[in-house]
Amino acid sequence: MARAENKETVGPAARMVASVAKRLRLKKGMTQDQLGAEMGYTGAAISAMERLTQPVSDEMLVKLEEVLGDGTGIFEEMRELVRLEKLPEQFRDYAPIEQKAVGLSLYAPQVIHGLFQTEEYARALIGGGYPPLPEARVEELVEARMLRKVLFEREPTCLIELTLHETALRWMVGSEGIMRDQYRLLAECARRKNVTLQVLPMDAGLRGENAGARGEINLVETPTHHRLVYLEVQDESVLITDPAKVSTCAQRCAKIRAQALDPRESLGLIERLAGESG
Repeated sequence: MARAENKETVGPAARMVASVAKRLRLKKGMTQDQLGAEMGYTGAAISAMERLTQPVSDEMLVKLEEVLGDGTGIFEEMRELVRLEKLPEQFRDYAPIEQKAVGLSLYAPQVIHGLFQTEEYARALIGGGYPPLPEARVEELVEARMLRKVLFEREPTCLIELTLHETALRWMVGSEGIMRDQYRLLAECARRKNVTLQVLPMDAGLRGENAGARGEINLVETPTHHRLVYLEVQDESVLITDPAKVSTCAQRCAKIRAQALDPRESLGLIERLAGESG
């Protein structure tokens, strides 16, 4: 449902979309109902987008381009800006880097990594955080997180190595049904040719080794084959580009993978958890 308070939090990119869409609609002599009918939306949805009481979705931008764009690509160009605007502020500098990466080495110690989350898992995780967020903002963040998944299908291929601590698998988020679907998605991802998924087991530290004790790591290889690290904690983030510090994180990632179950064992564990939650 559209809410008036959403208008106060709408960013400049979404405001530009609303303004341009309204101008082009009027130029074509279309009512909101007529535009909505051609796009597959209600007139009320078009009104809410133009009045900034409902965030414009990525799907709506695609339809706006088809109906109003006239081959100019204007709404297509706005899609990336709107996507970035919907992301948490601390993530915006990193998001374009992630989407252009040719390689990712990831370690997620507490919850499933955002790239690998189902929509319902993400919604339960984001919606259950503190301080609580408005429903519309939760949906914005969920949509933005799901759009990151284009990285899996993108050309050139991005090679992704993900190590999950077993804690992230066993920490229940939302419901057993949500977790079951999450396990199934992880199993599907693990079978992708460009994905290596491993699990760092609970007992990995019994031998006195625990390379993952210092928290999450997002190690990125850029198209120019430079490496950097993105870290985030308590809604604060940092991008590390210093070669020595990046090297330390890369070594740490390698050690974490060495201490983890191998990919086949990891997939077996995930499949067992999916069966147990079924």
